[in-house]
Amino acid sequence: MKLRELVYLQRSDRKAVGMIALLFIVVLGGLVWLGRQEDTGKVKAESTETNPADRSRQAAGRESYIGEVERQVHLFPFDPNTADSTDLRLLGLAPYQIRNIYRYRAKGGIYRSPESFARLYGLTRKQYRELKPYIVIGDDYLPASTLASVEAWHENRVAERQKAHEAYERYKAEDSYRAYREYDRDTVRYPIKIKVGEHVDLASADTTMLKKVPGIGSGWARAIVGYRQRLGGYVAVGQLKEIDDFPVEALPYFVVSHPKTERMNLNQLSVSQLRRHPYINFYQARAIVEFRRLKGKLKDLSQLRLLKDFPPEAIERLRPYVCY
Repeated sequence: MKLRELVYLQRSDRKAVGMIALLFIVVLGGLVWLGRQEDTGKVKAESTETNPADRSRQAAGRESYIGEVERQVHLFPFDPNTADSTDLRLLGLAPYQIRNIYRYRAKGGIYRSPESFARLYGLTRKQYRELKPYIVIGDDYLPASTLASVEAWHENRVAERQKAHEAYERYKAEDSYRAYREYDRDTVRYPIKIKVGEHVDLASADTTMLKKVPGIGSGWARAIVGYRQRLGGYVAVGQLKEIDDFPVEALPYFVVSHPKTERMNLNQLSVSQLRRHPYINFYQARAIVEFRRLKGKLKDLSQLRLLKDFPPEAIERLRPYVCY
């Protein structure tokens, strides 16, 4: 009986040992598998951590390569108003410079000369000296003043003014009217001119009288009358110099004997009405209207002296043309 129990226990022990061994093998295998997984995770983590550096080195390599390519500048004729990014890149311009060119053109900017292209941000003197011989501005982008017809008109105008000035100099030298005989032989187109010492009153002269002044033709006569109407009347001969390109050699022939001006009421006119006067701009007109709104009616221009838009000279120039 005892022997059977011993044998039975031995078989149970064997089974137990076998189960323990199997369990041990399974656990050992699981530990090995987990160890491999951890190693794999570490390798991936290390790979992930070092990957940005690798990418940086690769990017640096690519940039170095690109830099080598960019240094191979190819120069050829180009129009900065129409050249595309590829052409500008081949010319050695940096990407930010190309973007600035595109932005400038998108806003309506036009390069009218090689010198205007020199204002490109970041462009060095060396780059500009290399590119300047290759900058070709298209005919459509050149200033209109370079047209042959415009240049011819300008040359004719200069020649006419030079002719009038020479005649005026001869007149002063000879102190007679003989120098103007050929110039005034057509009394319709060229009215008889007044002599040195004679004057025309700016306050009342019409275009016919104004054309008697040496150097003043129909165009200038109309300009003088038109500016007088805009001002409301002349108070000084020097106001003629406010007309663009007015011939100053004609000024000694004018006087203002009895100034008469049309005055505008500063307390009644709107901004748009005020700014029609040559001596009042938009900001000054707005300042006048704002002053009336905040402080009441104006009584004198000196009340505006503290405003930045009304320096003393502007107030004195405007004084003969206002009322309250």
